[in-house]
Amino acid sequence: MLVMPVGIVTGASRGLGLALARALDERGWRLVVDARGGEALAEATAGLSGVTAITGDVADPEHRTALVEAAGDGIDLIVNNASLLGPSPQPMLADYPLEELRRVYDANVVGPLALVQLALPRLRDGAAILDVTSDAAVEAYEGWGGYGSSKAALDQLTAVLAAEHPALRVYSVDPGDMRTQMQQDAFPGEDISDRPPPEDSVPALLVLIEGSLPSGRYRAAELAGATR
Repeated sequence: MLVMPVGIVTGASRGLGLALARALDERGWRLVVDARGGEALAEATAGLSGVTAITGDVADPEHRTALVEAAGDGIDLIVNNASLLGPSPQPMLADYPLEELRRVYDANVVGPLALVQLALPRLRDGAAILDVTSDAAVEAYEGWGGYGSSKAALDQLTAVLAAEHPALRVYSVDPGDMRTQMQQDAFPGEDISDRPPPEDSVPALLVLIEGSLPSGRYRAAELAGATR
């Protein structure tokens, strides 16, 4: 009997999350996906046969429980893709509203870790955890202290999880610049049409999900050769 692989993908109503969900659905995965906007999520996933869509925020404990319960036992993949940019345009750290910073960390750091904690007892040996990070996690861009530091924290959590769970494949991956709504929100009023679509980053993510690379931090551009 053929067993369908099972995965959870957060932030799947648009951008990279939706592009990855579509690719995995085509490959026969059973997916549980989420997004904060219910109508957008329903429209985006309407044509995906193996997808269960659940509206909610990964920062909400009840929502995280719903995602894991819907996935059931024997989970093969968790993709922590949902992120919160924070105020737009990005403020300097000296002026960053601390309540907004807490919201960014809840969505980008605490929520992903809490989801992994819930799912760990249900993960199969060799399952993959893929945390979507950013170059802002390693580069000190002026005005990016809130989002960038949250992704740096996510990178470190990912690295420690990899050390603590050697039977799993635990990755943080920087997909690079993409033509997404978050990118537009980060640069309000700018023309971002020169950025590649998120679909261009999906093959690199599939190299991690379907391959056997060791746990670690990867850039999609570094994996491009493996996708050809």
